[in-house]
Amino acid sequence: MNKKPAPRKNVFEFLDLPRKMPARIPLALRRDGDWGELYGAFNADTAKHQAERCLDCGNPYCSWKCPLHNYIPNWLELAREDRVHEAATLCHETNPLPEICGRVCPQDRLCEGACTLNDGFGAVTIGAVEKYIVDRAVAEGWTPDMSRVVPTGRRVAVVGAGPAGLSCADRLAHAGIQAVVYDRYEQIGGLLQFGIPSFKLDKSVIQTRRELLEGMGVEFRLGTEVGRDVGFDALLDEFDAVFLGLGSYRYTDGGLPGQDLKGVLPALPFLVQNGRVVTGTEPAGKPIAGWEDSLAVPELKGRRVVVLGGGDTGMDCVRSAIRLGAAEVTCAYRRDEANMPGSAREVANAREEGVRFLFNRQPLEIIGAGDQVTGVRVAETRLGEPDAHGRQRAEIIEGSESVLEADVVVIAFGFRPDAPEWLARHGIELEADGRIRTSGEHGERPYQTAHPRVFAGGDAVRGADLVVTAAFEGREAAVGITRLLRNGDRKPATDAAAA
Repeated sequence: MNKKPAPRKNVFEFLDLPRKMPARIPLALRRDGDWGELYGAFNADTAKHQAERCLDCGNPYCSWKCPLHNYIPNWLELAREDRVHEAATLCHETNPLPEICGRVCPQDRLCEGACTLNDGFGAVTIGAVEKYIVDRAVAEGWTPDMSRVVPTGRRVAVVGAGPAGLSCADRLAHAGIQAVVYDRYEQIGGLLQFGIPSFKLDKSVIQTRRELLEGMGVEFRLGTEVGRDVGFDALLDEFDAVFLGLGSYRYTDGGLPGQDLKGVLPALPFLVQNGRVVTGTEPAGKPIAGWEDSLAVPELKGRRVVVLGGGDTGMDCVRSAIRLGAAEVTCAYRRDEANMPGSAREVANAREEGVRFLFNRQPLEIIGAGDQVTGVRVAETRLGEPDAHGRQRAEIIEGSESVLEADVVVIAFGFRPDAPEWLARHGIELEADGRIRTSGEHGERPYQTAHPRVFAGGDAVRGADLVVTAAFEGREAAVGITRLLRNGDRKPATDAAAA
């Protein structure tokens, strides 16, 4: 039986129906340690109505602002018509990870921030509808259509199962190329699994994505670190090409005096360890893998926590500390709120949950008694002339110093790539700051490195950035790899670049 046609669209729906987000976990539960996803899910009627608010304005600023250039007005219209499986297929044409981006992207800075209705009427809730489309379609049995894929017999090793690697593997599979994904962790996702808290991304979502990818023919070899458990030489010998999605894991500490005191933690291991505790992978108090033995997440219940840094990672840290029962959580940031790099929506959520924000505060020193941290000495700042990146410098105001009392300090100044030493042995060039040098997104073979059969993308190329930009680079690198292999290039018997 043919489905009943959708009712005619009301082009003035945005006047009659306000912007709406899915219901959220009550504040009291969040403060009481509920790690479930903050935002619930739309039902079919709400999703249809919110999708109908789209003006289909002809020049979709939302699509242009999205790093993946998703076909947003088109799949919003399909959602309005309740053609959810078709909408899911269209979402996947540009985005290999739509249900993840629908949850973790800072839509207020990207697609929704560029929505025509964002000026006075309230942007279309693009992210929530994207999440609804894919979650519902997959629950109803939708899977990527691979019926027209013709196997090429080519095989590519993907190093890193983060968003860049997963996106690359997805596109390679669609091109009939066998993707084998290596990762040192026991689960896929990289920081999606271990760095982003469950209240933003439930880990069952990542497991579902793994099942979809495996259904497409992608193979995962987890708990396997390239350079330790398998040599890079072996990958070049076994595979026709290699993609590097190595991420950006070395944290920027700011060189603050006193950062070696007990109770001072880098943001990433703090989040990783919390993620393992919440998911039951490891017990609380266990030293953090990959860091010095003495480094473990301390008990936060009833304690004062100060987080230094105003990006999305900083927001993840302060909101995690709230759920861990901290008595007082403060975020100190050296510029004003308008210049915070983090999502405004995440800042609002953190503030609602009880986080105190101190803007225009420059940390100078972490102080302690004996070997234990007791506070952070800060100075007030004002914004001065722009720096080399065009951002106004934070200038210290003389005589404005004060101390923020703290039992735990989390440093969230960002991350930078930490290139493995074996890259250089194979002619793979780096930028001055340690990022992998590639051809970029333009040209015949996007994201090709100096080694002709090695491609790279994501944070190891761009520097620490968003999930959606990593997904874009993984997707485009797969285009470059496909062109390389379809042009008849095969791995040579001996590799001159590796000599």
